[in-house]
Amino acid sequence: MSQEYAPDLYTIEDEEGNEQTFELLDVMEFEGEKYFALTPYYEDPNEQLEDSGEVVILKSEFEGDEEMMVSIEDEEEEERVGEIFMKRIEEMFDFDDDEEDDEDGVFS
Repeated sequence: MSQEYAPDLYTIEDEEGNEQTFELLDVMEFEGEKYFALTPYYEDPNEQLEDSGEVVILKSEFEGDEEMMVSIEDEEEEERVGEIFMKRIEEMFDFDDDEEDDEDGVFS
């Protein structure tokens, strides 16, 4: 039985009212706060290839019972959380270099 990959997509509106769709890469809790790592999503694969690969880090905030993703105002907090996410994302998509064989280009 085959399962299709369906990304977690979020449409986010910036301060100027512009909407953009993002794909959720990772979610984590750090120092009592919840953070999201997202990347721009494009339906056209060619657009995805042309994208810079930007990762956007947002923070969870509640307005009443509704959870919202908001920008991180503190630069130091954003940098710390961003570094942790980048390590986590690298580990998720890390390929084992030991699988490559010798100069023949043969893979084991």
